[in-house]
Amino acid sequence: AQQLVESGGGSVRPGGSLRLSCEYSGYTWNAHCIGWFRQISDSDKEREGIAAINTGGGHTYYADSVKGRFTVSKDLAENTVYLQMDNLKPEDTAIYYCAERRGCVDVWNNPNKFNYWGQGTQVIVSS
Repeated sequence: AQQLVESGGGSVRPGGSLRLSCEYSGYTWNAHCIGWFRQISDSDKEREGIAAINTGGGHTYYADSVKGRFTVSKDLAENTVYLQMDNLKPEDTAIYYCAERRGCVDVWNNPNKFNYWGQGTQVIVSS
């Protein structure tokens, strides 16, 4: 069965860094769009799409809120996608999820277009 597992969350001071990992498995196709989303705890707001990568071609996508601070990358040998988060701000505090679908174009930041989701990992940015 298809599965995504996130890891790497935690607590950090403003200006600090964290790296999240998303290991995906159980797929019968090779190219994936792996998206990163975040949701504020206990919030009714929809999950915000912040970054994505096409594991086939390597094209990356970023929301304006994280552009220049977050970097998404892939390790195909490990079936893992990473989200390097630098210069973290208190407003980055949220539960972070990775999700999978086949293609990224036009839908990379729309949570309703993704089929498979990880369990989420908490990121807290506080002094």
